[in-house]
Amino acid sequence: MGVDSLALEIPKQRYSGTIKEIPVGKEGNQLVVGGETAFPFYFFEGEMPNRPRIAMEVYDEKPEEWAPVVMEPFADVLDDPVAWAKLNVEKYNAEIIALQLVSIDPNGTNASAESAAETAQKVADAVDVPVMALGVNNVEKDMEVLRLIAEKCEGRNLIIGPVTEGNHKQIGAPCIGYKHTVMASTPIDVNLAKQLNILLTTLGVKEDKLIIDPTTGALGYGMEYCYTVMERIRMAAIASNDTQLQYPFFSNVGKEVCKTKEAKLGDDDARYGDPATRGIIMECVTAVCLLLAGSDIISVRHPKTVEMLNKYLDFFLA
Repeated sequence: MGVDSLALEIPKQRYSGTIKEIPVGKEGNQLVVGGETAFPFYFFEGEMPNRPRIAMEVYDEKPEEWAPVVMEPFADVLDDPVAWAKLNVEKYNAEIIALQLVSIDPNGTNASAESAAETAQKVADAVDVPVMALGVNNVEKDMEVLRLIAEKCEGRNLIIGPVTEGNHKQIGAPCIGYKHTVMASTPIDVNLAKQLNILLTTLGVKEDKLIIDPTTGALGYGMEYCYTVMERIRMAAIASNDTQLQYPFFSNVGKEVCKTKEAKLGDDDARYGDPATRGIIMECVTAVCLLLAGSDIISVRHPKTVEMLNKYLDFFLA
């Protein structure tokens, strides 16, 4: 029997659905996300034409409860979001800036919409990469703030969210009028994600201006369930050709991972390992899992996480 007769032929499946390609950022400095014609990294069955993108967080208010190992790389810019954004792009190779507008939280500083919009405008003008303007998941306050940001940053094609069923008209309409990309956010449910997408496209949001935030959990804190829901959304989009779910994913990894006790603890308990690397490893593992679930934009916090994720992507996308 010849060697050729023993060759293994891998069964291949062709899918009817395709994830839409979404351009983000200002014209001339845009990135395109999405476009997959098969499941994540299934290069033997389809294409993954656009590399998943790594965003880095910037906070509009100096964080007080971060672990020292996380604060150290940004020590000189923690109270200046514009300088922080520029540092992330110029030194740490951030491909997208995820501006976390924590100052607007009604349970915190409760900063004004005008203040947040001014910060968003300055950050968007300071960097040449796409910018995300992310609220605090308070329906009323996000509605007030994000609609003003959409107006003040007209034409910059920010990714604006979270947009939920409760405020989709009030935020979605300004995003349409001022030409931004909407980030539709739902609480870990396939049907809710589909319903919100239907509401937004019925409102008039164009198919190339929509990204899904299916909600993200940290490793050991619900990530497994989030992963499963993302898989089910992607299966419906790719295998069943459900056009209402054929949008790229966003995963807000850094914010979720770094609020866990394992990421925050110092040397209090040796069982959790080295505090200098523990949070970074949790962030990396969570991010890789969600990349395998189909995430197209991953937002992380630590520069070493960015470095390791890019090595991972370079290996698999070479």
